[in-house]
Amino acid sequence: MRMNNHNELYWEDVREGEELPSVEFPLSVYRLVMAASGNQDFNSIHHNSEYAKTTGAPEMYANNFFLQGMWERTVREYIGKAGVIKSLRGFRMVSFNTVGETVVVTGKVKRKWKEDNEHLIEIQLQSETSVGVTVGPGSIVAALPTQS
Repeated sequence: MRMNNHNELYWEDVREGEELPSVEFPLSVYRLVMAASGNQDFNSIHHNSEYAKTTGAPEMYANNFFLQGMWERTVREYIGKAGVIKSLRGFRMVSFNTVGETVVVTGKVKRKWKEDNEHLIEIQLQSETSVGVTVGPGSIVAALPTQS
């Protein structure tokens, strides 16, 4: 993968099957509280262990917006500031992302194509912790700048 002078990824340099650098997100109590506050999701399951356990969860856990933000950050670090995220598809939580775990987001380029004068890529993503895949697989479609 090559980047231009502004650390932006060109569409021509992307290869199908190419893996993105993984990004790790340690889930501390502080981080979960800040995420819940930042996206105004004050449900106690996201910041109170005792309450989360009464609902059947093993521990307090990350909310949907925070988990989607992890995917966005992983893709953004790959595509650079000039890339445009067009859609999120297939995002689904399959198990809890609990406090004390580290969520690792991995991805790879599933396909690339041209459509309506845009140069697009689809990146398949998933989130994992020590228990296995917790979110996904799903994908993000992004438009990239070109060298021409």
